[in-house]
Amino acid sequence: MYDELSFEQCNHSKDPVVSCALEGVASIIAGIENASIVIHSPQGCAATVGAAYDAHEIDFTKRKIGCTRLFESDVIMGASKKLKNLIKDADNTFNSKVIFVLGTCAADIIGEDLEGICREMEDEVKAKLIPIMAGGFRGNSYDGMNIGLNSLIPFIKKADVRNEKSVNIIAPQANLNPTWWADLKWVTGVLKTLGIKVQTVLARDISIDEIENAGLASANIILSHDVGYEFAQSMEKIHGVPLILDDIPLPIGLKNTATWLRRLGEYFNVSEEVEKIINPGEEYVIDILRKRALMMIPRYHNCRIALSADATMGIGLLRMLFEELEMIPETILIKSDAPQIRDLLSKELDSLGLKSKVAFAVDGYQIKESLKNIDVDAVFGSSWEKYMAEEVGIKIAFDVLAPTNMDVYLDKAYFGYMGMLNILEVVANDWEKAFRSKEISRQRDV
Repeated sequence: MYDELSFEQCNHSKDPVVSCALEGVASIIAGIENASIVIHSPQGCAATVGAAYDAHEIDFTKRKIGCTRLFESDVIMGASKKLKNLIKDADNTFNSKVIFVLGTCAADIIGEDLEGICREMEDEVKAKLIPIMAGGFRGNSYDGMNIGLNSLIPFIKKADVRNEKSVNIIAPQANLNPTWWADLKWVTGVLKTLGIKVQTVLARDISIDEIENAGLASANIILSHDVGYEFAQSMEKIHGVPLILDDIPLPIGLKNTATWLRRLGEYFNVSEEVEKIINPGEEYVIDILRKRALMMIPRYHNCRIALSADATMGIGLLRMLFEELEMIPETILIKSDAPQIRDLLSKELDSLGLKSKVAFAVDGYQIKESLKNIDVDAVFGSSWEKYMAEEVGIKIAFDVLAPTNMDVYLDKAYFGYMGMLNILEVVANDWEKAFRSKEISRQRDV
């Protein structure tokens, strides 16, 4: 069980560390080919949608985004006609199969009837229109991803027969690995090795046609503990596709990776093949660490840390940090909140015998207040936490998660055996930098 933190005089967010629902919705749509977006908003919201495409590393020439560019007069007088005209222009210009019509905070304020407008225009355009209210009033980016995923349910067709040994992968983008698509690649590679077909990835590099066939899968796997549960539950209720592996941490570190793989092997009856992945994987990691990281355990032994992350990475990292590196997670700050997250984290802490202080749905102010008021040796998180640690006098900070100041040229998974080494490489370098003499650096610059 955890000891949940409380914060005085914190009724309003000071520094949100996650974006609004609009970016979350857009991050799902950005992974769908032959789909375009019409944003009913002031022009600044187009940058928020653009950030979602940036996260997918989608080139500007492949982004099909239209914005109504609402002004003050539009908010006061209404802008339905402006939206209708833009939908027609987008239909003629983008020639996409589906247009997602996104309402923002401004559309909420106006009280725009997006569903009514889309129904009215169905016969005037070639594309299928999907209205979604996605303003910041609706929540943060995690809430937005859930809204985006749920908007895909009507596309999925009923399947009379399922593909044996096949899975849908849900929400790989809800992951603070700066190159999260490398984690997706690791998972799809493992599934291929085990003879398990990836039916659909919701949503990354897929078409509307592929979404329609998601009901053919024999199981769903969520690559996030922050979003996707509601979507998966709907998939199970409507299409009978069960959700698996959701009650254990994701494959981060040696023990979590082995547990995740073995559970996968048991479900699909490929346990022997799974052991052929686990045994050489563990040997490879141990051999590398023996040769190149001899000081790893003495260095990190009893290092008291604050872990600030999303639930996906935070819960997955706990066992690796505590059991495999012998660090002590004194405080755990999670950037999202849901009953499933609380249950899983509580179960993981109990199994490790830890009674860490915990906070959920933290913003920048709460993270900084937590770091001020605890006695830790290091902070494990992103560049956000690195700056905060410096401000409150914590010498060591590991800049492992997004947003990061690392220069990243090659995609690096955090899942699996190579993933553990990728994380440790960043941690080791940040440790060395923390103890490097800053005076020497200054003298060199003179």
